[in-house]
Amino acid sequence: MKPFDEELVSGNIVRSVWKLAWPIVLMNLINGVHGMIDQILIAKSVQHHEANAAVGISWNVFLVVVVSLASLFHGMGVLIAQAAGKQDRAQMNRILYSTGLLTAYIVLFIITPIGYWLSPYLLRLANAEPDVQAYALPYLRTLYLLSITLSMNFLLGTAMQTSGDAKTPLMLVVLTTLLHILLSAVFITGLGPFPKMGTTGAALGAGLAPIPTVIIVLTLIARKKTILGLPEHFSLIPDWNVIRAVARIGIPSGIHAVVLNIGGIWLYRYVGQLPDSSAAQAAYTICYAQLFSFVTWAALGLRGSASALMGQNIGAGKSERGRRGVHVAATMGGAWAIVWGLVVWLASDQLLALFNSTDGGDATVTLLGTSLLHYLSISGVFLAVALALTGGLMGAGDTKKPMYIAIITQIIVLLGVCEIYFRLGLLTASAIWSAILISHVSRYVLTHMAFLSAKLRPVMIEVGH
Repeated sequence: MKPFDEELVSGNIVRSVWKLAWPIVLMNLINGVHGMIDQILIAKSVQHHEANAAVGISWNVFLVVVVSLASLFHGMGVLIAQAAGKQDRAQMNRILYSTGLLTAYIVLFIITPIGYWLSPYLLRLANAEPDVQAYALPYLRTLYLLSITLSMNFLLGTAMQTSGDAKTPLMLVVLTTLLHILLSAVFITGLGPFPKMGTTGAALGAGLAPIPTVIIVLTLIARKKTILGLPEHFSLIPDWNVIRAVARIGIPSGIHAVVLNIGGIWLYRYVGQLPDSSAAQAAYTICYAQLFSFVTWAALGLRGSASALMGQNIGAGKSERGRRGVHVAATMGGAWAIVWGLVVWLASDQLLALFNSTDGGDATVTLLGTSLLHYLSISGVFLAVALALTGGLMGAGDTKKPMYIAIITQIIVLLGVCEIYFRLGLLTASAIWSAILISHVSRYVLTHMAFLSAKLRPVMIEVGH
């Protein structure tokens, strides 16, 4: 089988962070490209900004339900990373198998049927206009029908990264992205014998593209070509000792992720109160969900690498080294966000022109989008650093503090500021954009304080037998 990577727990700390971070960050950035291309294809093919708004709202609604699985994935990732630090291959395999089995049951028998049925109600909860809902409903329901492929792709990628193998998932995500772009081009625009399917085609591309990747990863694991492998014993019932350990770490992380997405959906409700609500929702989708993804995807990659590095070093008995690695990852994230901020300040009009739904462009979407990008160019620095520090806390098994911070910043601060503006009759697009900036700054401050006060020697989390 593939050997463990000793360089993650020894040697120069910058090299260790870079070795694990660059494949994960690049993978996340590539992974975000297809969402942007979907939006561009929809804008040029459907030629209604309501369709762009529909994709943004639907994706956030989809994530609120499915992101509950993040509790399993984060818990699994911490345990696999610590087991990799101890070079306990049998425990790693046991953790992956039980988590994967439970994930399949939850997705197939709970999330898919319930999500499909609740889709219209969830869209109304997000305050989507009727024209937006017409594009959003088929997109959202198609995502739920294909959620098993998206979930298993996420789970397997997380497992491989936290085991110390970040390059294999990178190569596979390139394959997935190319397939996604090809399928989206075919289904959205109706190339060849296929009909023009618009937003439904975008959902089909997202759900079908991961299938070859999932098959390849399972084949590599079965043939012992990865650090991970198959368990010693197979069962149709998950190992509840493993699931309890995963849940103990992961449930706060899952709540954390759900809170973030609930905050995002509720923000769409406030945007929906504006006079040009559909244009504002389209601007928010284009700028925050797509252009800002160059910051968030990179920062999430650094969060993942910081978490894996911290977990592996804890497993190897080098928790202080893991702490230093997290600071290096935070510095990388902040530097990347600064570069991105300079780009959008200098080229906001050109970037927004890619998503204009007509040849002449939508002036309202462009005006609102430019304003939002200016706010995000500042807040992105705070968010990127906060996410890297969050990864350090999660890698140490402390998922409760990030959960509390998410509740404070995404519910109390973000939505609270918007509600104050609304009650005072001062709710404007700029007011909502400023609330995003305030929430990101407060998230950084609280996360930095939590990381400084974190235990120097986090307790190892053992899986019962």
